[in-house]
Amino acid sequence: MSRTAPGHRALAPVLLRGAALALLCLVLAACAGNPARRTSPADLQAQLQREARLAAVDEWSLVGRIAVFDGNDNGSGRIEWQQQGDAFEIVFAAPVSRQSWRLSGGPAGAVLEGLEGGARRAASAEALLEREAGWAVPLRKLRAWARGLRGTPTATISFDAEGLPATLQEDGWTVQYRDWHADLQPPLPRRVFAEKGERRVRLVVERWSAAAAPAGS
Repeated sequence: MSRTAPGHRALAPVLLRGAALALLCLVLAACAGNPARRTSPADLQAQLQREARLAAVDEWSLVGRIAVFDGNDNGSGRIEWQQQGDAFEIVFAAPVSRQSWRLSGGPAGAVLEGLEGGARRAASAEALLEREAGWAVPLRKLRAWARGLRGTPTATISFDAEGLPATLQEDGWTVQYRDWHADLQPPLPRRVFAEKGERRVRLVVERWSAAAAPAGS
C-alpha cells in the first residue's frame, strides 16, 4: 500500500496488483441480495439456535476472496482460512504473482510468514496484519461475521425475507449479507461486506468445509 516502506509491509504491494478491479467487482456485487425486514421474536430465536449450533463446531474452513480498503489504499487476494478452536491459519495469495503469505496463531500471539526478510510476530494478529500489510481487518469479529454470527451479544441484527441475517451493527461496523450458501444446513454466508467509516472489508466465500454441526447436536 502507499504507506509501505522499502523492505517493510512486503505483503501489500503484490496484493495490490489487480486489486482495483477485484474490489470494484465485489462492490458491484453488493447490488444483489435480499432487503432487510422488521425483526420478529421468531427471527431472533432462530438466530440463537443457529449461533448455538455453529458455536459447537471447533473446526471449520473457508476458501474465497477478500478485498480491503481503508480510505487511501486497497488490497485484494485469495484467502484460505482454517480455524481449530482458538487456533487459526489464514493464507493470502496475490492475484497476479500467486505469491502467498501465511498468518497463523492463537491466544498466545500470531506469526506472519512469507515476507521478505523473514517471519514477523506480534501479540495480536490484527495488529500484525495492519503493521505489515496496512490491512485494518477486525479478524476476531470477522471470524463470527463470516459465519453469519454476532461477535458480541449487544450487536444489532436484522433479517431478510428468508429469516437469515441481512445486516449487523457492531462496534461501529455495519455488516451486510448479500448472498448465502442456501444448500448448507444451516445456510452460511457467501458474500459478507463490512464497513466502518472509510474502512471496508469484502469477503466472498466460495467454499465452506466442516462449518456446521449435524442437526440435533
